Amino acid sequence: MQTLRITTWINAPASRCFDLARSVDAHLESAAATGERVAAGPTSGLLGLGDEITWEGKHFGITQRLSSKITALEPPTFFQDRMTKGAFKFLEHDHVFNLRDGGTEMVDILRFAAPLGPLGYVAERLFLASHLRHFLVERGKVLKRLAENDREFPSVSRSPLVREI
Repeated sequence: MQTLRITTWINAPASRCFDLARSVDAHLESAAATGERVAAGPTSGLLGLGDEITWEGKHFGITQRLSSKITALEPPTFFQDRMTKGAFKFLEHDHVFNLRDGGTEMVDILRFAAPLGPLGYVAERLFLASHLRHFLVERGKVLKRLAENDREFPSVSRSPLVREI
């Protein structure tokens, strides 16, 4: 099993970052390079506790499907999604939002394991970790741009929904 930890500094309230990170619309924008689309589940809006969604996109030239469920939700500081069906043996993604110096430190913690025993172990180290790290870094850049931009985004408020201290 591998663990990736990606930190992105965003000059916006944690509640806005939290909402953007669970926005179907923002995810589609951040995953445009893979041609990602919703294959099943909510096609727009914000994902909430217990929501399940299936994403379909091209990775390594192959169309992949990954279904996940929101398994924990603590607005506006944390949520977790976990793969329920897909190519991985295990995949769990923690989304953490820390209020810092008037902005937000967004931390993605991704734990994953490939199937196929020793072959999966080699694949994790040779190319899966790098691919997933790149995907999360690019996603973070898009969320940062959206959060710091003045334009409204579907289902996401410009003002905090939860008072931040």
